[in-house]
Amino acid sequence: MMKKREVLASVKDERLVQKRRDQMIKGAVILFKEKGFHRTTTREIAKAAGFSIGTLYEYIRSKEDVLYLVCDSIYDHVRERLEEDLEQNIGTLSSLKLGVGHYFRVVDEMQDEVLVMYQEAKSLTKDALPYVLKKEFEMAAMFESLIVRCVENGELQLSEKQIELISHNIIVKGQMWAFRRWALQKLYTLDEYIELQTEQLFHGIQSSGHARCEP
Repeated sequence: MMKKREVLASVKDERLVQKRRDQMIKGAVILFKEKGFHRTTTREIAKAAGFSIGTLYEYIRSKEDVLYLVCDSIYDHVRERLEEDLEQNIGTLSSLKLGVGHYFRVVDEMQDEVLVMYQEAKSLTKDALPYVLKKEFEMAAMFESLIVRCVENGELQLSEKQIELISHNIIVKGQMWAFRRWALQKLYTLDEYIELQTEQLFHGIQSSGHARCEP
């Protein structure tokens, strides 16, 4: 697991820092979605968050820091949801399906953040962008762990390459709920989308290898 990239703050109270940054993220996401990263000012972010520009700079050093925090918050939430699945993973298709469902629900809860992250990630600083890309691989690696456990338990027979590709397919299927929500959310409820996507996913897994039982 990569060490978390540090965003400097002059305030020492960690709980207050997290609270203020959460407010910034919510305000910034709305602005970035409406105006784009480059057309949004730090003063507008401060106003949307409910405090002054002076207060804003007690918790960040630049507008790029806010975009970085938006990106990182997504991975934090996914990791929190999937860590429990990893700890309790018993190597069954049912446990894998549960993990996929948890990830899809995080994307639903943070769909604006997901959209902003992929639309504006190009605006991240040169040192921050590689960090965000590596976080993508970490997220896929969590699903790889769930799948590998199923293989070790005899539930699936898959090659290393197949496992890697399936893990990235899971990430993309979840993100699609945010990217194409203008169409998908008129056709399906979240539960229907999760059910249909996991059904197709597991059909693909069973076609790639061999499953001992249905999820």
